[in-house]
Amino acid sequence: MESAAAESPVAQRVSELVEALLAQRGLGPIAVSQPLRDAGLKSMDVFNLMLAVEGLFDITIPDDQMTPDNFRSIASIRALVAKLV
Repeated sequence: MESAAAESPVAQRVSELVEALLAQRGLGPIAVSQPLRDAGLKSMDVFNLMLAVEGLFDITIPDDQMTPDNFRSIASIRALVAKLV
């Protein structure tokens, strides 16, 4: 896992958002590249995560970017957000 010092502010905020969602669901922390479904997130959780990402970064994720691959892991969400901010 990356050290917090090496993370960009965007990457750190994405990680904090996902970790908060996991904590709300009573799920433990995960590695940046670990699939979120492996951590126990369900389809509705991922949908809520999409909305939370849009709100946190004040962005609109284009429909063609709202794909399972872009929300597979913290790393994939970070890459998506980095392209949009």
